[in-house]
Amino acid sequence: MKFETSARFDGDVERLTKGEQQLFMRVLQQRFIPACDRYAADPSSRWPAGLRVKPVQSKLGILEMTWSFSGPDGRATFEFVTVDGQLRVRWRRVGGHDIFGQP
Repeated sequence: MKFETSARFDGDVERLTKGEQQLFMRVLQQRFIPACDRYAADPSSRWPAGLRVKPVQSKLGILEMTWSFSGPDGRATFEFVTVDGQLRVRWRRVGGHDIFGQP
């Protein structure tokens, strides 16, 4: 699956500490990307429980995932988009709970 990022997401990533950036990338590579590949093959497949993927309240089509449960709490929002007939993930925001003000 392909991925793209929003300008807000890019700015959010720059505000993460190096350690947070590394943890986020590790979770993406080890857990999120394989789950996305399963989803692309079968949209009824379940997300890994540890990522806590769920819809953002009152924001149709936007999902959230948890990439860190401990100091600091790490969240990211994303949506699925189709480009040239291919499903991809568009990352919207990354950080703590404050990202939910404008997911």
